[in-house]
Amino acid sequence: MKTDLTDTTASKINKALVKARRAIGTPAVGMVLTLVIVTDEENAYDALKAANDASREHPSRTLVVIKRVSRGPRDRTKSRLDAEVRVGADAGAGETVVLRLYGEVADHAQSVVLPLLLPDAPVVVWWPVTAPLDPARDPLGALAQRRVTDSYSAEKPIDELRARADNYEPGDTDLAWTRITPWRSMLAAALDQVDCEVISAEVHGEQYNPSVELLAMWLADRLHVHVRRGVSAGPGLNEVRMLTSTGPIRLYRPSGGLALLTLEDQPDRAVALKRRETSELLAEELRRLDPDDTYASALRFGVDRLGGSTGSALPGGTTSETTPASASASASASASASAGGVASSGGAGSALSLGGGSSSVADTSRADTASTAASGSASASASASTSASASASASLALPALAAGGDGDGDGERPTPAQMPPVKKAASS
Repeated sequence: MKTDLTDTTASKINKALVKARRAIGTPAVGMVLTLVIVTDEENAYDALKAANDASREHPSRTLVVIKRVSRGPRDRTKSRLDAEVRVGADAGAGETVVLRLYGEVADHAQSVVLPLLLPDAPVVVWWPVTAPLDPARDPLGALAQRRVTDSYSAEKPIDELRARADNYEPGDTDLAWTRITPWRSMLAAALDQVDCEVISAEVHGEQYNPSVELLAMWLADRLHVHVRRGVSAGPGLNEVRMLTSTGPIRLYRPSGGLALLTLEDQPDRAVALKRRETSELLAEELRRLDPDDTYASALRFGVDRLGGSTGSALPGGTTSETTPASASASASASASASAGGVASSGGAGSALSLGGGSSSVADTSRADTASTAASGSASASASASTSASASASASLALPALAAGGDGDGDGERPTPAQMPPVKKAASS
């Protein structure tokens, strides 16, 4: 049932809602939250369709706020509020009010929305496009417990993520983060199957897809390892490769539906990893209304180092670029290399090792470096001789690792691009 109201007020809209519910025989209100959608006329249909589909899991009152652009200076001085009330089958499992604001009232949308909020029910505000840089301080965002944005719709997604981190408040979330939930679950399950130590990782996906950056930041934040960001043709995320102490782990999705999980000494497994609709993403966000601490930690970890310098090309035509954990590791690697030592794994931490006595060699190298630095006041020839001997001994002890370094802090261990082929178990 639809009811159109022209040049109306919030009081008249509330009365129309009560009248419409009685007309269809459902006077009781069973909504669990109020969902406020802030969008434009162009994207209103898709956003409302997604909200109606999500309401089947979360019955809600949906308020769609559309700020109409005035045609001329004379129209800007005239305030007008038009509303479309939908109840029953036209509104999913709840009720919908489409608000169109004209003139000066468009600058005071919170005053229009406030009387229409359900009493004693949480409020969620969703910006499908053109979200404010600081959602928590937006007049409409200040009314909500949860604020949902979508960095994928921004013209510069990386700058959008940076702004989200700078202005993060508990309750903020992004659909770019929601899109990688299946990937995070699958990677966590893969690591649970083996007792290993993660050494480094790579994430490949579309160039301007913020979900790829968020997944890379999450891996770097939780595992404390070097994470490289590779660029592929897509769609979306394509591949995650992790080098561990027991062998490589690879999760590869060539298309949008089925992925291949590969572990050392185990047969390949096909896993479902489809690209989800917006309604599914929105329904997932509405399941929990408390702050997402994992998202906050991942967002803040790598935002200052997003979009690093482009590295060398990887096999298969993809390129790799420096990402969250590699910037600080590059700095520490350069410092230790100039002192004559072997480059240390700053991103992974001192607890990670390749085994086979590499820890004792690294300790010896660090001792030689400290000794060389302490004797820096001696003659230049003596310092050069000490540095040369330390470098020579290090290269003799670790010839493969020293030759494999590329000057960015990964010299002592292979990257996932240099992984040995995965050994598959013989099928019985």
